[in-house]
Amino acid sequence: MERQTLLNAPYISTVASSAHLPRRTLLRGLGVTLALPALECMTPVFTATAEQPPPRRMLIIANNLGLLPKYFFPTGQGRDYGLSPYLAALADLREDFTVFSGLSHPGVAGAHSTDNCFLTAAPGAFRASFRNSISLDQFAAARIRQATRFPTLNLGVNVTKAVRSLSWTRDGVLLPAEDNATALYQKMFLRGDAASIQRQLHRLDNRGSILDTLLVETKRLRGRISQADKSRLDQYLTSVREVEERLQTARDWELRPKPTAAQPAPTNINDNKLLFEKFDLMLAMSQLAFETDSTRIITLMVDAFRTPVFRLRGRESTTESYHNLSHHGQNEEKLQQLEAADRQHMAVLHKLLRNLAQRTESGQRLLDHTMVLYGSNLGDANIHDTSNLPIILAGGGFRHGQHLVFSHDNNTPLCNLFVSMLQRLGVEVDAFASSTGTIGGLEIA
Repeated sequence: MERQTLLNAPYISTVASSAHLPRRTLLRGLGVTLALPALECMTPVFTATAEQPPPRRMLIIANNLGLLPKYFFPTGQGRDYGLSPYLAALADLREDFTVFSGLSHPGVAGAHSTDNCFLTAAPGAFRASFRNSISLDQFAAARIRQATRFPTLNLGVNVTKAVRSLSWTRDGVLLPAEDNATALYQKMFLRGDAASIQRQLHRLDNRGSILDTLLVETKRLRGRISQADKSRLDQYLTSVREVEERLQTARDWELRPKPTAAQPAPTNINDNKLLFEKFDLMLAMSQLAFETDSTRIITLMVDAFRTPVFRLRGRESTTESYHNLSHHGQNEEKLQQLEAADRQHMAVLHKLLRNLAQRTESGQRLLDHTMVLYGSNLGDANIHDTSNLPIILAGGGFRHGQHLVFSHDNNTPLCNLFVSMLQRLGVEVDAFASSTGTIGGLEIA
C-alpha cells in the first residue's frame, strides 16, 4: 500500500467563528479519514479563544551519534552569524531557530550510554552502579495539568526498547519508546470494542486496588520506624498518590470516545535500513499528535547506534553500519557517507519545521507554540566526546535568528536551556538537574 505524505495533509479545518469544532470536522492523512467526536473535557486546539490561548508544546529529538562538528557549527555569533553547511538547509527558516555552541551536561561521560542521560543530565552512566534520574519530559508532565489523553509520548526510530530511551521516571526507570507508527496510530485514534474497554478498565481498577492495599500497609509501619525512615516512607506515599491520580485520569480518558478510523492505519516501516523514512514518518505522527491535541510533550530518539547499513538519498546505501561510520578515523569514504547522512537529518528536520510553520491555529503558526529541540548526547562520536553538543531550538515563541556561543572549554550546562524551555511550557521552576539558571541570550519574542 502506498503511503501518503502525512506532513502535508490538512489534518484539521480551522474554525474561526466558533469556540468548538463541529462534530463533522475531519482529520485527513496517511490514507485515513477521521471524524472528531465532541468532547466536553477540552477546548479543541484549533478553535482556542482569547480566554483559552493555544497550548504550548514541546518536541525533543535526539540523534545519539551526533553530527560532524565542522559542518554543523556556524561561524560568527549573534544575529550576524554565517550559516554552516548543515544549517544552510534551514536557511529559509533562519528567523525561526537558534543554534547553540558550548553546551553540555557537566560530568556526563560514558560514550554511547550517555544517550539515556540526554534529558536527565545524570552523571556516571558508564558505572555498573549507575541509576538514572527523571527526564525533562516526565518532570514537565508531573507539573502541569493533564489536559490531553497522553501526558507525554515517548517515540523511537530503530531504538533498542529495553536499553535506550529519552524518557525516565523519577526513580530512574526506563520508559520504553514506541517505534511502531501503526501501533502509535491505533493508540491515539482507534477505540476497542466494549469487551476490550471493560478489560482495560478492570486492569486499571485492579492496579488501584493494589495501591490501596499498599497505602494501608505502609501507614501501619509509621509507628515502628525511625524518623529517617518516616521521611523515606512519606516520599514513597507521595509517589503512590501520584500514581493513583494518573490511574484515575487514565480511567476517565478510557471512558471518553476516540476518533473513529474510516480506513486502515498507516503501514509501519519495519526495515531498519530505511532510517530516514522511519524518522520522517515518526515526525509526521508527532505533528498529528500535536494537531489533534493528543499530547503536548513528545520525545523522539533516533537510535543511530543500532542502525545497520542504511539507505542514503538517491537510494544508494552506506558501506557500513551507522556506528562504524561514526568512528571514521578521518577515513574519507566514511566521512563522505556521514556528511550525506547528516544532511538528510537536516532535510527531515527542515520538513517538519516548514510544516509546523505553514499550519495555523487561532491565526498564528503552529510552530510559534511548539518548541522543537534537535540535538545529541555526543559532540564528536569519533572520539566519544560528550562536550560541545550540537543543539538547535526552533519555534516556541522565542526571539530566534541567532547563534548563542558559550565557552568551548568550560561549557554551560545544557540544563539551563531546559529550564528556559520548562518555563516557556508553563512550568514554574528555576532549576532542573545540573542547571545554574536559565540560558543567557534567549528571549521571548
